[in-house]
Amino acid sequence: MSHEMNSLAPELLTGQQRMILVDWLTQLADDEFIIGHRDSEWLGLCPTVEEDVAFSSIAQDEVGHAVFYYELIQELEGVSADDLAFQRLAHERKNSLLVERENGDWAYTIVRHYLYDLWDQIRLDAMVESRYVPLAHGAKKMKREEYYHLIHFQHWFARLTKCGGEARERMKNAMELVEQDLDDLLDMGLYETDLFSWGILTKSSEEMRSEFYSRYEELWRDMSDLSERKLIFSKQISKGRMGQHSPALASVLENMTEVIRFDPNAQW
Repeated sequence: MSHEMNSLAPELLTGQQRMILVDWLTQLADDEFIIGHRDSEWLGLCPTVEEDVAFSSIAQDEVGHAVFYYELIQELEGVSADDLAFQRLAHERKNSLLVERENGDWAYTIVRHYLYDLWDQIRLDAMVESRYVPLAHGAKKMKREEYYHLIHFQHWFARLTKCGGEARERMKNAMELVEQDLDDLLDMGLYETDLFSWGILTKSSEEMRSEFYSRYEELWRDMSDLSERKLIFSKQISKGRMGQHSPALASVLENMTEVIRFDPNAQW
């Protein structure tokens, strides 16, 4: 039976279904919005002019994806996408800790974005046949765009890990730093089992995380001197999805909302 025949229409959602869907959409939107802004901070700082253009394009795509998710929430909750993006405080955000971290060096940026895009691809795969049809339609479009993002960062990841020397050492250090935030990234909030049981996602959270960890381990195995490394994840209780964030988020929000805070009621 296709998801179209057994779809979840906005007007037919129960109160609980609406709450859970909005929680999930908020996680997705906030992840994309914050990492898109972090990408934009590289404008004029990338190692080549070509990469400057590429990063600007990727940043625009990520923010565009965030707008899509915010607009789905707007349809369900009646809160404008602009208010969702700019008017919420740090503790009201549900993005992962990983995306809010400061950019650091180029190696950290590449590793973070590559692993984030790996997870985002898995999330999108689980949404393209969602019973919530507006989400399924958007996921199909975003999946095509994210495919090219993934290829881009895969290229950089391979290039920096294979060239040896300082670049490779920085990549190893970046992997270890990013690894500390992976459990938080892969957490899906309080309602992850409901997302699957109601068909909002077509894969369970366990399946999705298992796929990610399998692909992550392959990356380490490709770095031959680390082939015997035992992967140890923090198993920390999620903080980002529960609104508990690092000081980095408050800092980036202050920067992002500078104009709107000058006159919150202005009509643009």
